[in-house]
Amino acid sequence: MKTHDLIQGSAAWHAHRASHFNASDAPAMLGCSKYKNRTQLLQELKTGISEEVDAGTQRRFDDGHRFEALARPLAEKIIGEDLYPVTGTEGELSASFDGLTMDESTGFEHKTLNDQLRAALISDAGADALPKAYRVQMEQQCMVSGATRILFMASKWSGDEMVEEMHAWYEPDAELRAEILAGWQQFAADLAAYKPAPAEAPKPTAAARESLPALVVEAKGEITVSNLDAYKVKALAVIGSIPTKFENDQQFVDAKEDAKFCRDVQDAMATAKIMILGRMASIDEAIKAIDHISEVARRKAIDLENAVEAEEKLRKQKMLTDAAASLRAYIDGLNTRLGKPYMPAVPADFAGAIKNKRSVASMQDAIDTTLANAKIGAAASFDLIHQNLTTLQARSHVSILFPDEAQLVLKAPDDLAAIIAHRIMEHDKAIEAANAKAEEVQTVAAPAAAPAPSVTPITATVARQVVVEQQDVISAFLGSRTWGKGDEAKARAVLVEFEKFRAGYQLRKAA
Repeated sequence: MKTHDLIQGSAAWHAHRASHFNASDAPAMLGCSKYKNRTQLLQELKTGISEEVDAGTQRRFDDGHRFEALARPLAEKIIGEDLYPVTGTEGELSASFDGLTMDESTGFEHKTLNDQLRAALISDAGADALPKAYRVQMEQQCMVSGATRILFMASKWSGDEMVEEMHAWYEPDAELRAEILAGWQQFAADLAAYKPAPAEAPKPTAAARESLPALVVEAKGEITVSNLDAYKVKALAVIGSIPTKFENDQQFVDAKEDAKFCRDVQDAMATAKIMILGRMASIDEAIKAIDHISEVARRKAIDLENAVEAEEKLRKQKMLTDAAASLRAYIDGLNTRLGKPYMPAVPADFAGAIKNKRSVASMQDAIDTTLANAKIGAAASFDLIHQNLTTLQARSHVSILFPDEAQLVLKAPDDLAAIIAHRIMEHDKAIEAANAKAEEVQTVAAPAAAPAPSVTPITATVARQVVVEQQDVISAFLGSRTWGKGDEAKARAVLVEFEKFRAGYQLRKAA
């Protein structure tokens, strides 16, 4: 590990973070951070511009640093060695340690104690029960430093007096480490292709809808005071001006508020109707006017609500379709690199990722993170298939033994090696059996008085090598003919003997 003398918050510290993949950012990269999503991290590293820290967040940071400093002596006592805050790198990976022993074998990570951490640390699983974001951060710390354990401590303080402290030991996790490495590899590819979002224009906010005058209707047996006629003209004009088809985002945003406005008018009509009915017996004209306004408002509200729902479905569907197409293109590219369509289906629940998401931005980030994770899984499958193909290609002289190559390349390397060894062994046994059968057939078929051909003898090792080398040709010839029962085995035996004969003949000529 290479160490760096950096002061947290300094210009040099920020420059260092901008040029490395940091342990504190690893949770956001894997989509398991509650403070920053993957899209925000891409935008931040591409542009170098991070979000302003508000006063509340800064207070939380300040308290965290103070609690960390207060807890360090206790951690040193538990570890039995002094701890030194340090920033270190290993290649592109970086980590800032709350504390590290001089030999870099043990690290210290501190967090402010809360109910979630208390529940995790009190469990039998200890550090394994911690939220993934914390385990990811500590795993990268181990990757950078080579540490074999991290003391995770969570404490709570009142002034300089400790209120509560809990801790557990975290040890490296090979599976999580592989996930982080693959995650940063995919993130680097996405970062290189990422186009920063343009400076965000103010998000459309619903325009203030023209308000209607207060409806006044007083009745004592007959209408005594009313502005209903004027109200009707105004209400119908305003409602009629509301569009139900959206040509831009502003109209889409307005539509939700317009639908609410129409529902409010409908409710106002119902209230007025109840009031009038309670005061007079014959109110035909007033009721008809109120009913008419209410119905117009109701229909407009329904049209707007349906239009908004349809537009939201279209936008969601486009995001889902685009993500699925991107994953298909990525897998097609991997198949092209393999030269064969051996890539398996890669699961990616894009629809599940956006469930309960309310804003377009949050849905897009969830889909992008799911897509990145699917690409990571696909890349792992590609590496496995490529490795197994290389293994099989090294046995191309017996490729006939592996007609199920498409299934074999998906096996674990150890399993594939066992299958290859078994099939070659069975193949060799079959050759030996065929040789024995050929010798038996030759002995039975040859006339007793016929002299043996004058051929230079060949050793069993040479004979076996010759037969193995010609197996593909022999099998191809036999496969091109139709044989009766038992004839193919006899023909194979004769051909095997012929190859031996030819090898001996060539040796004699060479001599």
